Amino acid sequence: MTRLTVRHYLLLALGTFMLLLPGRASLPPLDRDEPRYMEASAQMLRSGDFIDVRFQDKPRYLQPAGIYWLEAASVAATGTLDRRAVWPYRIPSLLAATASVVLTAWIGATLFGPASGLLAATLLAVSVLMTAEGRMATIDSTLLLTVLLAETGLLRAYLDREKGQPTPVSAALLYWVALGAGLMLKGPVVLIPGFGTPLALALVERRVDWWRRLRPAWGWLVMLAIVLPWCIAIGVVSHGDFFSRAVGTNFLGKVASGQQAHGLSPGYHLAAFALAFWPGSLFAALALPFVWAQRHTPPIRFLLCWIVPHWLVFEAIATKLPHYVLPTYPAIALLAAAAIMTTPDRWRWPASRAARAGLALYGALWLVVGLVLSVAGPVLLWWLEHEIVPASLLIPLGALPLLVIATRLLVRRQILHAAMSAIAAAIIIHVGLFLTVVPALKTIWLSPRLAALVDDYRPCPDTLVVSPSFSEPSLVFLVGQNTVLVGPKDAADVLRDNRACGLALVDRKDEPAFRDRLHADGLDVIEFGRVSGLNYSTGKHLDIGLFGPTPP
Repeated sequence: MTRLTVRHYLLLALGTFMLLLPGRASLPPLDRDEPRYMEASAQMLRSGDFIDVRFQDKPRYLQPAGIYWLEAASVAATGTLDRRAVWPYRIPSLLAATASVVLTAWIGATLFGPASGLLAATLLAVSVLMTAEGRMATIDSTLLLTVLLAETGLLRAYLDREKGQPTPVSAALLYWVALGAGLMLKGPVVLIPGFGTPLALALVERRVDWWRRLRPAWGWLVMLAIVLPWCIAIGVVSHGDFFSRAVGTNFLGKVASGQQAHGLSPGYHLAAFALAFWPGSLFAALALPFVWAQRHTPPIRFLLCWIVPHWLVFEAIATKLPHYVLPTYPAIALLAAAAIMTTPDRWRWPASRAARAGLALYGALWLVVGLVLSVAGPVLLWWLEHEIVPASLLIPLGALPLLVIATRLLVRRQILHAAMSAIAAAIIIHVGLFLTVVPALKTIWLSPRLAALVDDYRPCPDTLVVSPSFSEPSLVFLVGQNTVLVGPKDAADVLRDNRACGLALVDRKDEPAFRDRLHADGLDVIEFGRVSGLNYSTGKHLDIGLFGPTPP
């Protein structure tokens, strides 16, 4: 195979699409971020206000409106706004993840050849973090695509300089448009890889002549033209409050201190990498000697300047979540694939005994992660649901032998075949978990069961539901915008003031305070049903009853 054709890219896109498809409709909204995006997008459509993003009656001034526009467009196109279906909100992430995998293959084919491109794209597609983010209605998959597009524009200019040929205007436009789109998605975050890569290259090479190929004299105007109209509009609407919250509180606040209990020390992303990029994490570690030896070659240098600035920034800031370094994963996959394809059948272990011991330990950790992922589905079903789902047993039956084969092939230094076996195991794990395990984990899916219970007893089309015991955003999305999240005594007051069209969801531990407040007003309630389960966001077991006022 001398080059990748359109057919190769289409088959890769189809394979990625099918890998990310299971669970898209059956997986409930994942607290807490995903349902906030969903509900804000739904409210945008209902209100017709596409400038001022809101969750219930509160402004959601965390990032620009780009992701909400994409999700609102998806829901509007499918006509599912009133059904509270989750899958339309996830379409932008699905398409962006698929496009990101295809673009990774193109970059790999350009730098190292078609086989390396396909292998890198596959390692990215089956990684744990990518398969998770590609299924969720959040920003990160779409942001990844904009970063890849910007890096593609940078790469074209960089390689044109190496070849001594002119760079077309289209490459410059691609770069600046991608940065503008990234700014509309997550604000200045896209500039970290977008400007970090050329800055790192300038520091390493001590030359910036190729930067002029991207037409910076006017390119920044293209970037601002994409984001500035909305910035002006939200500045007027919010009286400047958006910028003080989004930049001052959200963006700079994450740099200075850990937000939402996610403050962790440097090294977190490196530690999480073993799981987040599995099964490619081991092959990325194995590639380190190759990368070090080839660090001065233009392709390797470019990829390192893509990875290192972004990684260091997010290791340095206080707030840490695994998806913050997702934009580096395509470049890491490309380095791993390039290393594998240099000696696919007779891999050379490092000469240093310490390096070999370090790789052996990391390989053992990698194998443990694979074993845990293989058996996690049946174990979770037994632990949470106290049942054995026969279909879920196919996951360990299919994945464990492949992991054993991959380990034996690694010992024999047949690195490419080991990677293919590990990739096959990952596909079985991901597809199996979302097809057989996720739909059966009813204990942790409280919101869908509570929403179904509410729907069975709604006294009015615009029923007001008050929930003092379970305040997750998924409940708001599935039950409705009118859901009121207050304490048990305030919940009693809300129900008292909405006797005709009010319902309350109250956990057993909050019932005494709830009932005492009602009794003080001479009221009582009827219990219509109960739902019990685990709130996975807090780790608390809940036994929630649905209550309505007794008839006068």
